[in-house]
Amino acid sequence: MGADRDLIERFLEMLSAESGAAKNTIAAYRSDLMLASEALGGRLGEADAADIARLADGWGELARSTVARKAAALRRFFGFLDEEGLRGDDPSAALPRPGARRGLPKVLGHGDVDALFAAIAARMARVPADPLDLRLSALVELLYGSGLRASELVGLPRGGIAPDRPFLILKGKGGRERMAPISDRARAAVAEWRAHVPRDSAWLFPSGKSHLSRVRLYQMLKGLAAEAGIPPERVSPHVLRHAFATHLLEGGADLRALQSMLGHADIATTEIYTHVDSKRLVELVNARHPLADIDAPPRQP
Repeated sequence: MGADRDLIERFLEMLSAESGAAKNTIAAYRSDLMLASEALGGRLGEADAADIARLADGWGELARSTVARKAAALRRFFGFLDEEGLRGDDPSAALPRPGARRGLPKVLGHGDVDALFAAIAARMARVPADPLDLRLSALVELLYGSGLRASELVGLPRGGIAPDRPFLILKGKGGRERMAPISDRARAAVAEWRAHVPRDSAWLFPSGKSHLSRVRLYQMLKGLAAEAGIPPERVSPHVLRHAFATHLLEGGADLRALQSMLGHADIATTEIYTHVDSKRLVELVNARHPLADIDAPPRQP
């Protein structure tokens, strides 16, 4: 059960940092997840769809609101494990859905992203320059420009991004590899920051004896959002990763290519995290469909 406990605590740490969840909410999630782990013999983190279905069968006599809360806790937990590459699938489809359908992730518009980068530019213009502003610039360039997960970003090795290579090979659970694009802007930002990183550091973003923590990354982004005039609760590493995918898709990127870049085992996950509004879809059909350039036949009177 120790492995489950560690995963649950990592998830709750993320929930507190990203969503600012109240102590009572954290306590309820911890209770629900630990009870689920106990019911599965300490194998919650490894549970498959059949295990989850059996677990949910035991909720038959519970109130609808309690079932909804337990299902929500497990759904967010497995979404976290999948998103962080801690497992290669998400078995939460087997959970009951007594409430509304799963909502779409938070979205940042192009104007919001521009405001974030304008706030970074204002910091970079300070004299003398602050190396921590260079660090923030590199972090945001990699989140929005490459779609990295928070854990992948903070754990990058010092030499992980080569100045002459426009991509990064990331390895997830089970040795599954994916290629993440690194833009010219991101490589330039990393090069500026790396000049301030000690040569004997194992990490690109060191902090103390280890690397920058995910919680500190969340805090830095929320501070930047406030400077940019954006409500801090709307900005997180995952929101910037989602913006990366959404804006690429809006620009005409292929969904399968996005699946590969994001490291999703199931394309259904990519479809959820790459929201495109109906207006854009209509424009895409009118502009790209093979019949778009063919005149419609005249109508019969």
